[in-house]
Amino acid sequence: MSVSPHGDRRRAAVLGSPIAHSKSPAVHMAAYRALGLDDWTYDRIECTAEQLPAVVSGADPAFVGFSVTMPNKLAALEFATERTERAELVGSANTLVRSPNGWHADCTDIDGMSGALSELGVDAEIAGGAAPEAVVVGAGGTARPTVMALAGIGVQKIAVVARDEGRAANVLDLCDRLDVEREFVPFEPTPDLERRSREAAVVVSTVPAPAAAVVAPALAHGGRVIDVIYDPWPTPLAQAVSDAGGEVVGGLVMLLHQAFRQVELFTGLPAPREAMRKVLIPEG
Repeated sequence: MSVSPHGDRRRAAVLGSPIAHSKSPAVHMAAYRALGLDDWTYDRIECTAEQLPAVVSGADPAFVGFSVTMPNKLAALEFATERTERAELVGSANTLVRSPNGWHADCTDIDGMSGALSELGVDAEIAGGAAPEAVVVGAGGTARPTVMALAGIGVQKIAVVARDEGRAANVLDLCDRLDVEREFVPFEPTPDLERRSREAAVVVSTVPAPAAAVVAPALAHGGRVIDVIYDPWPTPLAQAVSDAGGEVVGGLVMLLHQAFRQVELFTGLPAPREAMRKVLIPEG
């Protein structure tokens, strides 16, 4: 086992439940090896929200950080001793990094969505003066980082598509706090949703594949679509978009881009992006 630039062995892991399906170990280990951190390891740890404080507090001193997935993102934010402003705004944290004062929380899910938008060319389109409007489907934990990323590239209006306006209140409130005009749209495959999708700079679905399939006939008319699901792929929505001649990227692209920032936070080194992409999206 070789010695890393940091001088000794370091550990990281992803916390979630269920966790056996996580692709994070493969992409993080590819990064560490490409950086010459041959003595670093990255594991999966089955962990519920209730268990997270004890798991992180009792972590071996070799642990530099944790990736955090469902259902633990709120628990991670609440547990942390320090938080980034953006993590506080979106109300969740998918990254915990050991700090001199305890544990520092961030939300690199925002970076994941920003990267997906960039790969679709949406940020460049908006910078070039196109109508900065978007459609966001869903109002759960992934919708808020999506809104944050959209606001970050200059989107000025977001249609929030959800089953209930009350349950979408936190997403609508975040739009208000970011000075983004917003409108609630019912979760139905209506001509209105079809028109909004057609006119939007981007459509982002943050809901499970079966739910998105319900509104796929309307969403498929979006020229650029992000579907946060990556398994199984293609989803019914992704297939509908492709069949209609649109461009679509999936959750693997988001996972990759959020991992870039996590690796940098854990190691203090630039992420080896090509090595990470190769293991997660070989054809990319």
